[in-house]
Amino acid sequence: MHVNDFHQPELGLSVTEAARRAQIIGATIATIGEHGYAKTSFARIKERASLSSTRIISYHFTNKAGLMQQVLSAVTDLKSSFLTERTEGVVDPADRRGMLRAYIESEVAFLGAYPECVRVMLEMAAHADDTEGWSMAGIVVQQVRVGQLARQLTQGQREGVFGEFAPDVMAMSVSQAVDGVAAQLAADPKLDLETYGRQLADIFERAAAA
Repeated sequence: MHVNDFHQPELGLSVTEAARRAQIIGATIATIGEHGYAKTSFARIKERASLSSTRIISYHFTNKAGLMQQVLSAVTDLKSSFLTERTEGVVDPADRRGMLRAYIESEVAFLGAYPECVRVMLEMAAHADDTEGWSMAGIVVQQVRVGQLARQLTQGQREGVFGEFAPDVMAMSVSQAVDGVAAQLAADPKLDLETYGRQLADIFERAAAA
């Protein structure tokens, strides 16, 4: 993971300011990945980013809620771009079964490419009631983890491609299965993610079939 992964040009910011914000976001993600959300403080982020003062963080993000909102936005944007790059021009969006398979395989591949980002999403969802954090974090994470896939499954049912089931339950089952891969990867860094993703896609493609 590189700081440029989170370099998001914004109106009114100089190149230096945008680079500093990306640096802080990257350091926050790495800190959450190592210590967890609850133990991530401005002091730890300052140390990780090699900043002279925590006031630099406050200058760019005001408070913890503002920082966490931007962190989650950066992570979800990165994940969306990753999934798009793996499916755009490869799978016909009208091919619901193909999109389901591509979605699952891409989710598993994202675990290997950006494990810290995956942990950030899980940690922020688990601490959504943190009074200092961003109150919408849990809702956003839920939408990313379940909402998009549930809509795809619903459309597939309308078209007769998928059978009868509750789309939100199926989408959550997929999400939880991917979480299981994350746990397995943590225990075995040499896990063959490509094979695991393909077999997981096989299971859910059969489960969703009409």
